Amino acid sequence: MSHLILATNDLAENVLGQSGLANLALGFSLRFVSGKLPSEEQLLMGLERRTAKHCNSGDHWLDDTCRGSLNGFGTRDIGFFELCAKFDSIEVWVDPVHSDQLVLVWLLDLLRPYKEITSKLSLVHTDVEVTNYAPESVAKWKLPAFKVADSHLVTASRAWRAYRAATPEPCFDLLMTDLMILPRLRAALIAMLEELPGRVTGLGASEMDMLEDVNNGETDPRRVTEARWIRDVFDENEARNALHELAEYSTPPVLLGDPLFDDEDRYFGRSEWKVTLTDLGRSLVAREDDMWRHNSIKRWWGGTELTNERLWRWDRESRSLVAP
Repeated sequence: MSHLILATNDLAENVLGQSGLANLALGFSLRFVSGKLPSEEQLLMGLERRTAKHCNSGDHWLDDTCRGSLNGFGTRDIGFFELCAKFDSIEVWVDPVHSDQLVLVWLLDLLRPYKEITSKLSLVHTDVEVTNYAPESVAKWKLPAFKVADSHLVTASRAWRAYRAATPEPCFDLLMTDLMILPRLRAALIAMLEELPGRVTGLGASEMDMLEDVNNGETDPRRVTEARWIRDVFDENEARNALHELAEYSTPPVLLGDPLFDDEDRYFGRSEWKVTLTDLGRSLVAREDDMWRHNSIKRWWGGTELTNERLWRWDRESRSLVAP
């Protein structure tokens, strides 16, 4: 019996691969928590058998997989569906991090039409991040594997379509439904809604947390961005980008290092470079100002494009969506 493990993040791939729990373990490097979502066509192309279309690093789903690691099941050129067909059973290991829940619903929605794959598919929900444990420790875990049913696939498809929608309303509406078949999906959707511009300040929860860290005396940009992991939304690079973006607005809430320098590596590579609040930053921390009274916004939340004229907000106190 051949067994494949698919992890919802690429960091778990090596640990699961060395654990001996499957013939092969692979992880997805996709993340959907910041920036414009890839089109469905882009996502599908990345999973196809490698061709001349996959000319850039990261174009193919196996680009970061070590050569020869597929252990007789194919090469790094193989397509995703072709590889899945070679195995008798497949487990999807889902870390508790919010971004992993988005990868899960994308994956289940992708596989929904392929009954020959979903019929041999099971879900394993971990309580901790796999990458933080040694392979020999993970090998001893006795985690339940839940056979994928139509209810898993239907819920995942609803969630993925909602997250890709042109407004956050479908995601908010999902919170009023039963999502327990995917036990961490509700928390992930709430965490993502909290990243919408806040009703008062116009900043998301992670951005406000960064400003509050600085207001509490933290000046090292690396420490400020490391703190974002607590919310399990942004990874290190995404947190760095978010902090850097805050410093680049025409009226910024923070300053990074010497404003005469614009080299991001200097901001995050040397401890003597500091992050400080501006007058606007201090007003935002005090909930006395709105970021978008002073700046233009053009960013993406899932499938929603946010602009000053089309600014969806989140009221964290009442846990409600505020339309433009």
